[in-house]
Order: sequence, then C-alpha cells, then structure tokens
Amino acid sequence: MRPLISPSSVICFSVYEADLGARELRKNGVKVKVQELPFRALELLLNRPGEVLTRDEFRQALWPEGVFVDFDHGLSSAINRLRDALGDSADNPIFIATVERRGYRWLAPVHRPAPPPPAPPIALESNPDSGNEIALEASALPNPVEVLVKTLAHPGSHLGWKWSILAVASILVFALWIFRSDRRSAGAGMTSQSANSSPTIPAAPHVPNPEARDLYLKGRYYWNKRTPEDLNKAVDFFTQAIVHDPGYADAFVGLADSYNLLREYSVMPPSEAFPRALAAAKKAVELDDKSSDAHASVAFVSFFGMWDVKTAEVEFRRALELNPNNAVAHHWYATYLVSLHRLPESLAEIERARALDPSSRSILADKGGILFVAGKDDEAIALLKQMEATEPDFVSPHRYLRYTYLNKRDYPNYLLEFRKEAALLHDESSLTLVQAAETGFAKGGGLAMLESLRQQEKTLYAQGRFSPFLLAETCAVLDDRKEALQYLQAAYDQHAEGVAQIEGNPFFNNLHHEPAYRELATRIGLPLPPP
Repeated sequence: MRPLISPSSVICFSVYEADLGARELRKNGVKVKVQELPFRALELLLNRPGEVLTRDEFRQALWPEGVFVDFDHGLSSAINRLRDALGDSADNPIFIATVERRGYRWLAPVHRPAPPPPAPPIALESNPDSGNEIALEASALPNPVEVLVKTLAHPGSHLGWKWSILAVASILVFALWIFRSDRRSAGAGMTSQSANSSPTIPAAPHVPNPEARDLYLKGRYYWNKRTPEDLNKAVDFFTQAIVHDPGYADAFVGLADSYNLLREYSVMPPSEAFPRALAAAKKAVELDDKSSDAHASVAFVSFFGMWDVKTAEVEFRRALELNPNNAVAHHWYATYLVSLHRLPESLAEIERARALDPSSRSILADKGGILFVAGKDDEAIALLKQMEATEPDFVSPHRYLRYTYLNKRDYPNYLLEFRKEAALLHDESSLTLVQAAETGFAKGGGLAMLESLRQQEKTLYAQGRFSPFLLAETCAVLDDRKEALQYLQAAYDQHAEGVAQIEGNPFFNNLHHEPAYRELATRIGLPLPPP
C-alpha cells in the first residue's frame, strides 16, 4: 500500500476541513461521521485535486498488497459513502466527479491553513542531586503549562487538542529520560547474562487495535446473516479492519470466510471466490499458526475450492486440536464428511456444532441438508419448513427443501422452493430456469418439467452462463447416464463447483457402478462407493 500525504496536514474545502492526522472530517467545526476507507479515498483525492485518479491508483492506495477483495464493489461503496458524508451527488457533483471507465476527479478548490508560529525552545534540567545536568532542546514542543493554559482558555479551537497531546508528550519524554537515567545508574554494577544463557521468550499474541477489532466484529455480524448484501458488507468491514491493522489474522480469516460463502449465497463465480478465500486464509495462518479459525478456513477452501481431500482432513483436525470447542470448525467438518458420504461422523459433527452454537441458523440448515443426504427426507423437511417459517429470507432452507422435494418427486413444492431461492439470490439465470420448469410442468407434469429444465440449462450452458455440474445433476435425475457422465467430465475439466461433493450427492447414486464415474472419483481423491 502506497503512503498517502503528510498525516499532520489539514486541508480545507467549502465548509469542510479534513484533518489527516486525526483522521477526521469536520463541517463548520463539527465532526462528520465517515468510515476509514471513504476517508482514505478522500485523502487521496484532496492530495491531487483536479486530476483523474484511476481505479487502479485507488486500489494501490487503499488496499494492502496481496489481499484479494471485491475491489470494484469496495471502491464504489467507499465513494458512495464519502458522497453521502459530504452531501454530494453523482449526478450533479460538487466535490467528486465520476470519470467514465477511468476513475474519479476532485472538483472543489482546496487550501491548507497556515501553520501556527513555532514555540520558543525550552530547557529542562535534571535533579542536581543526581550529579548530572542536562539541557534538552525542545524547540518543536511548547511549554506544557503554557499549552494547557491556552487550551483551557480557548476550548473551541480545533488545534487545542493537538497542543494538549504535545504537552503530555513533552512531560512524558522528560519523565522517561529521568527513568532511563535512574535505571542506567542503578544497573551500572550489574553483569548482564550472556546471549546463550538468556531464556527464550515466546512471542506475545497479536493484539489488534480497537478500530480494527470493532470493524472485525461488524464484519462477523453481517457474515452471520448470510445474504448477498450482508456478505458484501462483511467483505467491506473485514477489508477495513485489515487496512487498520495488517497484522490482524482474524480479519483475514473473516475475509476468507466471506469469499467461501459468497459463491454459495450470491452470483459470485467460484473461480473468483475460492482463490481469494485461499489467499486470505493462508495469510491468516502465516500471521497466526495457532489460530483454529484460520486452519478451519484453509480446510474449507482446500476441499470445496481446491478438491484437496488430504489437506482438508489435516487442516480440519488441526483446527479442532487447537480449539475443540470451535463451532465453525465442527460445522464445516460435518459438511466435508457428508461430501465423502461419511454419514455417521457427519451427523455427530453437526450435532456437536449445534451444541456449541445453538442459535446458529446456518448450522441448523446444514443439518437439514445432511439429513437429506442420509435419506431421512421427512426429518429434513420438518426441520427446514420450521426454519423457513421463521427465516423466510434465508436461502439455505429453500435450497435444501428444493432438493429434497425433487428427490421425493414432489414437483409443485419443488417449483415453489426453486422460485423462492432464485428470487433471494437475485439470479436472472435461475429465474429463467424456474419459468422453463413451470411451463414444462403445466404442459406435461414432472417428466416434461425436467426435460424443459434440461433444454433451458443447455441453452444457458452454451452461453457460458450455467454450470456443467448442475446440468449433469438434471441428466442424472432423468436417468440419462451417458449425458450425466459427459457433463460431469466437463465439470471436472472446468473445475466447476460441486464436483468434489459427488459422493454426498444422492442424484448421482445411479452412476456409482459406471467405470467413468469411478475413475473420476479416484482422480479427485474420493473414496470409491460400493459398485
């Protein structure tokens, strides 16, 4: 991340002043609330008024190197929030103009107030009883007493708090000097230990700064909501936390977890989400190898994104070894186990996760999905319908109910849940598929519905808008094994999401004896099912 401008500067424009040292925006002397990323964008714009700043320049200035974020969304969100703080408009801008396909330009005149006159030098003397006399030139620091008096006399001055800090700093410098002098005198006759005999002191755990911690907690709040909008907000908050504290491992974990879920709860392609998740998760482990959450994130993306079964198993076990009470690790380990068709272990892990976090709706929804894979359709439906009644805007219950109803050949309820899921995802392709399925069902029942669905899926696939893995699912449900295997191979070649989970997908049970299927499972590293 490139450095911006001098942190001691105050830049004025219109009725506003941006105090870059205090990280404050004020309007007529009154502080205006603005978050860190929008303020950093303002800082960059004010430093280069009248120039077109490209989106790439904003990326280099606002985000640490090596951090994968949804940059376009992050920058647009930051500029929009900055405009809100300034009362500006994109259509009729006063301060910030959008330059089509390039970036942004600062429009308003800016000026910097003249600096205050320098304070006279002061001399500080040590206690004469110590035998040492010192003269400390402090021309850059004012007399502390004078500063405090001036500050109290002029409480409205926007510079008063700065001088107060300088006063305290000068006193502390003096006290520290005396303390260090006394320490040196007291230790003059002591013999230091050799380097070889010094005990090894373990590194202290990283303590995030309060701003980063606050941003991280906000990110987790939105992450737990698991909607497209809230997950994007979570990415924004986790990124801001990293900007505040680049050594904060938990913020990188949050970023990884957000990308791990965005490909499921939004239209972000897995090919974009998983590499970003992996980079952030690995950075978290690099910063804190003892973080159970970091290892759980690496495990999740290793299996679901990279199809690396062995690494996922090792990382999940490491996460649970570091923290046996990590509910997220137990939860994700359960979804990994069900994908390998290790059903008793999966059910045990999801129950452990529920016991640790009984209020988690995502854990409860995934229990419904595991019950479906285990062939317990009625239990799954009862649980998921109860969730649907209390959490109508949560995607997962609708998705698992859709699959369960399809497996039971309950096509009216399948179509109902399919439409609800597509609407919540704001996915035009899914809505197109729902319409095709509804039309086919109205004309000829369940078989016509599936054929109509397959034809529409093929059309979207030819346009590059649909996954070959999902098309393979539809072909398998129609018992067209040849086409199902053809599209499964295409899904493998394209590294499409879902391929690593074929062992836990009931729709492919009719392929288990096929040599091509068994060869595919072996290449992925999955345990072979009974023929």
